Amino acid sequence: MLLAAVVMTTAVTWSGAGSAGAVPWTLTTAQRQAYLYHYAPLIFKRGDENNSQEGADWLSNYDFDRNGRFSDNRVNWRTVNQYVQGANTHWRIRPTLYTALLEYAENGTKNLVLLYHVYNAADKDFDQIHDWERVEIVLRGVTGNPGTGESVTHATVTTHHEHIMRRSTDSAVQFMTTATGKHLMLWQADGSAALPTTTRGHELRFATTPWSSVAAGVNGTGKAEVDINNDSEKNVHYVFVPEASSAAVATWGARAVTSASAPVLASRLDNGDSTAWRSVKRVTYELQDLADVLPTHWQDWQLHWRDTETSDVLLESPVTSEAGQAEVPAGLRRFYTASLDVGAGDLTDGREGIPSKSWLYGAYSGEANADDSASSDDFGGYEGLGLDSHGRSRGVVSGDLVSHGAYWRQHDFFVHTGVVDTADRREAGTWLPAQWHLAANGGFDGRWTQLFDDRP
Repeated sequence: MLLAAVVMTTAVTWSGAGSAGAVPWTLTTAQRQAYLYHYAPLIFKRGDENNSQEGADWLSNYDFDRNGRFSDNRVNWRTVNQYVQGANTHWRIRPTLYTALLEYAENGTKNLVLLYHVYNAADKDFDQIHDWERVEIVLRGVTGNPGTGESVTHATVTTHHEHIMRRSTDSAVQFMTTATGKHLMLWQADGSAALPTTTRGHELRFATTPWSSVAAGVNGTGKAEVDINNDSEKNVHYVFVPEASSAAVATWGARAVTSASAPVLASRLDNGDSTAWRSVKRVTYELQDLADVLPTHWQDWQLHWRDTETSDVLLESPVTSEAGQAEVPAGLRRFYTASLDVGAGDLTDGREGIPSKSWLYGAYSGEANADDSASSDDFGGYEGLGLDSHGRSRGVVSGDLVSHGAYWRQHDFFVHTGVVDTADRREAGTWLPAQWHLAANGGFDGRWTQLFDDRP
């Protein structure tokens, strides 16, 4: 007990505050939005939209059907082809990536972790609900305005249960660089459950074809395809472009999905069909906040998730709206994480919601290759087994050893270096120190704060 007390006492010391290495300034809301837009990925996507499934592989917003309930998303998305044909004109598909920005100081520099959650309303041939694939990009040396001196150290793409991590110097990491953004190039499979190839179920991969090669044929007759990490050419039927990057939008001639544009923005192609680059459908997407979705898991909201799986989080501060209003109050809060699907016989497909995801806390095992094992996460961050490069668990760093295996602390987060460590229970990187998120220490934890207008 004495040893634990000593560990807890020393762990809570913030090494940056008041020292020569401190970076007390923080970004404004507009600057945080600007970084998220500047590095928002460019997503090439294969479709599977024959047999009356037009539009099935569009990205979407959680509330595309405008009824305020997530539990019927899969059921309603099965009728998306009717929207293409002119029905459900009240829908707002709004292809969306749900984001968060973490801002922290280290050794006198300001760094960012950017999270992008790619949302599909249904998966596995409409049999499963809420498919989320995610991307993490780490920036170092941030100055306050994107594209002015910072560097991308690495990116991580979640492929099913694996987290494929590549440094920016790796040939697998390619960007579309324009005057308004530096967009990581990704490829996403369609929603089919099984294919003759290994790619399926909306999985994300790095698109490894250089932008210069793609740019040369954007409006040409050449076959629309890109190479991906750990595999070769894959068909492209869609390009999803961040709406706020005007240069990217102009390059592709991308358009928003509306009831009027839907008929011409649906690919209508089978996953095995090839098409020319000039025929690829170009669609804009918007950014919204992970903090929009996290409150829906709170146990006091029971429209969206089941209570058969839960995740407890000790909130030091409330989850807030864009106006700063508390949506989930501070304290030890329980979040429901089992998917609720009103169209399933047992009301669930067994999937879990965002608070149960290890990547939300950076507590994943970074892998070099995508071999599609059932599970490759051997880090054990939640249990207190996962140690950083300094040999510390999250409880040692936060000063809360009791949290191990019992609850997450709101601001627990592990930042990887981009170097893959193959040892179980160890990762190259660091658990961020206690109080890293405070403005006085140059920090901001955007996982719990909304930045983007919800456009009610």
